[in-house]
Amino acid sequence: MLTTSAKPTHPHPAVPLCGEGSRLYALALSSGRILRSEAENTPCLMDFALLHPDPDDANWLRPVPPSAALAQRLHPLEREIQERRRVAVELTDIFEPFMAITAREEPTTHAITVLEGDARIHAAIERATAECRSEVLTVQPGGGRSENTLTVALQRGQTILDRGITMRTLYQHTVRHSQGTLAYAAYMAQGNVEIRTLEELTDRLMIFDRNVALIPARADQQVALELRHPGLVEYLAKVFEEQWSRATPLIDDVPYPPSVDGITGVQRSIAKLLIDGHVDEAIARRLGMNVRTCRAHIAKIAAALGSGSRAQLGYLIAQSGILDQDRPK
Repeated sequence: MLTTSAKPTHPHPAVPLCGEGSRLYALALSSGRILRSEAENTPCLMDFALLHPDPDDANWLRPVPPSAALAQRLHPLEREIQERRRVAVELTDIFEPFMAITAREEPTTHAITVLEGDARIHAAIERATAECRSEVLTVQPGGGRSENTLTVALQRGQTILDRGITMRTLYQHTVRHSQGTLAYAAYMAQGNVEIRTLEELTDRLMIFDRNVALIPARADQQVALELRHPGLVEYLAKVFEEQWSRATPLIDDVPYPPSVDGITGVQRSIAKLLIDGHVDEAIARRLGMNVRTCRAHIAKIAAALGSGSRAQLGYLIAQSGILDQDRPK
């Protein structure tokens, strides 16, 4: 009996572009076209509308310019944002009659409110965004954002852009390698928005008009605190300003010190955390990178210093002098 081999399934149904798809798209952009047979096992390239048939030769595929592909992805999001704004207006009209009733009651303001679960946390952020009139300050540690996270950020960001609110955001240096985050930053740059990066950041922080702040209360991000005490909010705003003054604008190059004995500025930061006793997971979290990338840097440090073990590595880092130039003179 004759049998036919099954067509390869898409290796990542939840991800728009796989690693092989990214490689082939880059190849198509640099060379102008690729053979159709090369793209057979990467259906994401066609599904994502990054390639189209060559009108002159059916055996070849030509790339769609990245700017056009990005615009295709953003347009549905913009339409969704408009629809959500329409729903927000309808909800405002529904609840407006009740506002006058509650306004006659004795006003109560809780200095600290505990928010449990994503639904309550997101609702508090949406409420604070709606109340905001002039300024938003945010600290967002970690590396590149997922598509879902960027979609939510874009929806909130559009509201801020439409209302002319000033926004300043601090990311970690590692987002400079995330194309999705860079695309979001470029979109937000059309408004009164500034973005800077630091190597290390404190935990997440959002401040609205210096009247209300939200901070995480648990490592899994499932519990947050909404702060409305003026003293607490002002203290957090000062922490933000101190970090902002040391941060580098996203459009500028990161001012890492020059390499020393083949060890880069990022690797010296990792080396310092290593001799301070931090484990790989803690180092990766503090520097906003994944654990695999962190361990690859550690392996390069060990190779550069000729270390044969983790215990020896700490000793060699301390003896090598590679951290001397990071110390104050």
